[in-house]
Amino acid sequence: MDIDEFKKSAHEFIDWIVEYYKNIETYPVKSQVKPHEIFNKLPDNPPMQAENIEKIFSDFQNIIIPGITHWQSPNFFAYFPANSSYPSLLAEMLTQAIGAQCMKWETSPSAAELEEKVMNWMRGMIGLPDFFTGVIQDTASTSTLTAILSAREKFSNYKINQSGFKDFINLRVYCSTETHSSIEKAVKIAGIGKDNLVKIDVDDDYKMNVTQLKYYIEKDLQKDYKPMCVVVALGTTGSTAIDPLKEIAELCKKYNIWLHVDAAFAGSALLLPEYRWMIEGIEQVDSFVFNPHKWLFTNFDCSAYFVRDKNALINSFEILPEYLKTRPDKEVNNYCDWGIPLGRRFRALKLWFVIRSFGVNGLQEKLRYHISLAKELEEKIRNEKDFEILAPRTLNLICFRYKPEGINSPTEHDKLNEKLLHKINDTGKIYISHTKLNGTYTLRFVIAQTNVTREHVTNAWELIKNVSKEI
Repeated sequence: MDIDEFKKSAHEFIDWIVEYYKNIETYPVKSQVKPHEIFNKLPDNPPMQAENIEKIFSDFQNIIIPGITHWQSPNFFAYFPANSSYPSLLAEMLTQAIGAQCMKWETSPSAAELEEKVMNWMRGMIGLPDFFTGVIQDTASTSTLTAILSAREKFSNYKINQSGFKDFINLRVYCSTETHSSIEKAVKIAGIGKDNLVKIDVDDDYKMNVTQLKYYIEKDLQKDYKPMCVVVALGTTGSTAIDPLKEIAELCKKYNIWLHVDAAFAGSALLLPEYRWMIEGIEQVDSFVFNPHKWLFTNFDCSAYFVRDKNALINSFEILPEYLKTRPDKEVNNYCDWGIPLGRRFRALKLWFVIRSFGVNGLQEKLRYHISLAKELEEKIRNEKDFEILAPRTLNLICFRYKPEGINSPTEHDKLNEKLLHKINDTGKIYISHTKLNGTYTLRFVIAQTNVTREHVTNAWELIKNVSKEI
């Protein structure tokens, strides 16, 4: 393909993208293909001769698109979103065209300095103290692993990186039973061991029980275990419960324990001053993460990670072979030393485009609109006699279930709601997901897609009620 052929195809692709967004609601939100269906349509061997781009693009439309779940559909209400927006998409196109490897300042100064500036903007936008320093990671899972590794190294005075665990057994990490599975994964990867992750029970609102946390920390100290890190969830995965940060922060300060805050989804709401109550106690926090790629209209992947002591971060990850040494090293931020991978994408560009295109006021308006739609839907569910709310609504996630009269068995309720979920999603009209809260099968409805409107939510609720009557 030469540059002229590229230009021709690029225009065709843009036209397709425009039509895709115009007509996205005509696609089944959740892919309707069966396991192996896409795989079996693809040839077993790669082509020996070059194929033209028209044939490749045709196969993309006819084979690949049917196997896509359309996360950008305004009828997507499952999990947590992976939102895009037009300015973010445009920035991604430029990023991919430039194709820069942004591991060090010298490999693209604009990437490093824009990231530093945008993260300073973001720190102020969500109300973090000025002593936090930010860096963009790929996901909250990576950010949490980065935090636990940093906590491990600071606790050991960086000796584990040097000599291994021989003098540091039984390090302990604490989180609630409702925190994200990435905490457990990070503990395993960090070499601390799954058995040293202490999961704390939650209260009736699914928030971490601080009294129990204190009990386990003190019990571990008596057994000569080493409390190293506590992970607070601001917005648990199941129900967006907000752990009591201020009380936990006081405990961590008393026992000199690294405090990490996972606000992957809910952190975007900190743009709204009325939700800053969620970070009371932030002055004692060591690290904090939220994902603009979830609810801030920025293409995946873009995880905003903040740390109190940037030296603890850099000392944990910095490595400088001769071939990476550059003249400005002592004057600039080399972000390859601020996390796990050496290679880095130019993620700051899309975040910069989004913030400037929407403006802070525009972002706040979107978030408030989504929350208002969730509040309206919550009231409708409460007023429907055959449905019940199963968890307090904090932001824009409603946890509920179908509970018709005449069925009293918890097992039957669970089976009924699982059947309802699948029948709803099989229509292709909307997509919702589930969790289990206190052992109860729970339907989750998240109102956060970039272009969702009241009409989409209303139609979705009518569909849920109609399908429930059919079963």
